[in-house]
Amino acid sequence: MNFPERFSNLPEYAFPRLRTLLDHHQPGGEVIHMTIGAPMHDFPAWVTDVITKNAAGFQGYPPNEGSPELRAAITGWIDRRYGVSMDPDTNVMALNGTREGLYNAAMALCPEQKNGEKPVILCPNPFYQVYMVASLSVRADPVFVPATAATDHLPDYAGLPKDVLNRTVAAYICSPANPQGAVASRDYWVELIQLAETYDFRIFADECYSEIYRDEAPTGVLTVAKELGADPERITLFNSLSKRSNLAGLRSGLIAGGPETIKRVKQLRNYAGAPLPLPLQAAAAKVWADEAHVVENRALYQEKYTIADEVFAGVQGYMPPEAGFFLWLPVENGEETTLKLWQETGVRVLPGAYLSQGDPGQNPGEQFIRVAMVAPKTELQQGLITLRDCIYS
Repeated sequence: MNFPERFSNLPEYAFPRLRTLLDHHQPGGEVIHMTIGAPMHDFPAWVTDVITKNAAGFQGYPPNEGSPELRAAITGWIDRRYGVSMDPDTNVMALNGTREGLYNAAMALCPEQKNGEKPVILCPNPFYQVYMVASLSVRADPVFVPATAATDHLPDYAGLPKDVLNRTVAAYICSPANPQGAVASRDYWVELIQLAETYDFRIFADECYSEIYRDEAPTGVLTVAKELGADPERITLFNSLSKRSNLAGLRSGLIAGGPETIKRVKQLRNYAGAPLPLPLQAAAAKVWADEAHVVENRALYQEKYTIADEVFAGVQGYMPPEAGFFLWLPVENGEETTLKLWQETGVRVLPGAYLSQGDPGQNPGEQFIRVAMVAPKTELQQGLITLRDCIYS
């Protein structure tokens, strides 16, 4: 039996690869999981009540684009958060998690050619792995642009050669960045939007970590696009309740953009989508409309930033994250350090190279480890101290 070649060269996904590296070795102490960004804070207690109250909805097929109540809650949140008014019928759609939308946006919106040549999709490097697979699925060339200290841990798309930009149909950008926690400034968004207008490509803005930050809310692309009067079809926003509300399992994400953008993504989803069950949509609508629990959640992460800053004070190369809940820690070799930590302490982290692309010596993640600050504070502090004493002492 034959199989397609288009995904034959995909590297093993990060977490199976991590299990291959670690699981045939015994941990050197009590296991502390700091690998995956699965929020462990409590979600609002009333979510369960809303689902129970609406349980009869499990009997019916849910609407593909999201219930009117959910779409209204999403546009209400966008208005409060970004100062941008959107039509719940034409500018937004509910997603079954943002990974679905980040993939389907490329499938629905990226053309087969650009200026008579094979298209390019730009990706930050390191990157969320779905960006690469989406690019390959539409037979575009993914171009991985380093996001390192030299570029403030955001990709310098404007520095690419003109022949690449002339073929570019879309650019993925994550702000706050996973894994570095860097935040795109207003100036960065202005430059990227102007670049997209000059070379006629789309911006796929992944802002899933936007509600976890130290002091000031990160500037969102929709806010800047409105100020500039940019074409609404050029900007597509993605966000979710996973990090904002500790509800990764609820799978409530959003996509927002111009009417033609949403029309095309919605049409693809009619054939290949899996909308949330109605009781979960009812709960999601209530959660998007509530900010009190988000403020409480953010305060817990702000305490964790303080813990990390204290533990790594004096560690050369430590970069306090501006937002999100990951630490991007410098090491000599991420894979070797990850194995050493596991065997000597039981602390489990992720090698940075598993989140990035490049040959040895040119992979921007190979001299880093990613550490998820999702555990309860006492466990987190213990894990960070153990990690520091093992690899930085």
